[in-house]
Amino acid sequence: MQLREFTLITPTIEAGQVFQAIESAISVKSINDAITKSKRQSQRQRKLPPHLVVCLVIAFSFWSKAAMREVLKNLVDGMSGQWTRLSQYWKVPNSASISEARARLGPQVMQRLFKQVVRPLATPETPGAFLGGLRLMAVDGTLLDVPDTPSNARVFGYPGSRFGHHAAFPKVRLVLLIEAGTHLITDALICPYRMGERRRALKLLRSVGSGMVLMWDRGLHSFRMVQTTLARGGHYLGRVPANVKFEVEQVLDGGSYLSWIYPDRKSRKKGATRVQVRVIEYTIETSGQAQQTLTYRLVTSLLDEQAFPALLLAQQYHQRWEVETTIAEVKTHLLGRKVPIRSLKPPEVVQEIYGLLLGHWAVRSLMLQAAQIGGISPLQLSFTGTLHVLRRAVAKFQSAATDELPLFGVG
Repeated sequence: MQLREFTLITPTIEAGQVFQAIESAISVKSINDAITKSKRQSQRQRKLPPHLVVCLVIAFSFWSKAAMREVLKNLVDGMSGQWTRLSQYWKVPNSASISEARARLGPQVMQRLFKQVVRPLATPETPGAFLGGLRLMAVDGTLLDVPDTPSNARVFGYPGSRFGHHAAFPKVRLVLLIEAGTHLITDALICPYRMGERRRALKLLRSVGSGMVLMWDRGLHSFRMVQTTLARGGHYLGRVPANVKFEVEQVLDGGSYLSWIYPDRKSRKKGATRVQVRVIEYTIETSGQAQQTLTYRLVTSLLDEQAFPALLLAQQYHQRWEVETTIAEVKTHLLGRKVPIRSLKPPEVVQEIYGLLLGHWAVRSLMLQAAQIGGISPLQLSFTGTLHVLRRAVAKFQSAATDELPLFGVG
């Protein structure tokens, strides 16, 4: 039996060929626009042009446990099958070439693409996404380990520990704004560990606006969070720490009362004055062997007790824990690595994290589309199940003709 002879090729691989499966989530146009606006167009034909590198960085989140070359093979698997049938062979670039291509691309393209693409997508028909006509949003933060290299340690820093030692890995702080009813991450900030979560959360309020109610945990409570949310035209529903005291101004029905929150020294110097708040206090009794009673105190700008009863707000606040589920989707289901981020240099770390967030966006936005077709909540669908389907779909869509793709139209 004679082996077939293969011709070595250097194909022109377009982003539209690679990511047809998620075109409705991340369009080719948005990828090309981000590259153009960041001035990262390739001046000559390369085996790894910028748009292919963008797709590859996003694909790191789909095949997080695979090495970079293996991810690239998975990414073009459908096209490789077509080349094989034509007795053609594309030699996959080595890891050094991939690293060089990533360095050429830089982090700005991925950051710009993230900002172009992400936005709240829930409609009034999306179950659990709105409260009294207000879109439910939540803010929270998490930490990601990065490889222990001198440059990563210098830029991102370590948490301190006892006896003057530091943690095993440098850490990146990631603060997220999330649409609670869909788990879509609609804004994010990446910063060194030493920058506090509260300070970053304040900056994320740039994406809060009218028609939204923002939920936060007690670690993020501050006068400036309240003031800035109101200045943006939004409402808030946040938990407050036990050491924050409120005077009862007027008792309302249903277990709430009106009070005031006063500005901190810095805000007072800028002319800020007290803001009226509604305080809701309630207790939760836990079951099991370690039974205990937990006391919660919430503050909100939703002062109308008829439109927003205290019990309803207390129930809705616990939807804030959807943030923790979203973070688990990112850190556990998409990553699942001992050291979640693989990049050895800070610019590539930032690039990779934006690729991770875009990967999560692709999975979650496709889940929302499927849920809308089925008339159910997107939170009823399996994230890991959708991820498995998407991994298979990337190659299958590459092998199919354009008129054979009716499932996900261009959004």
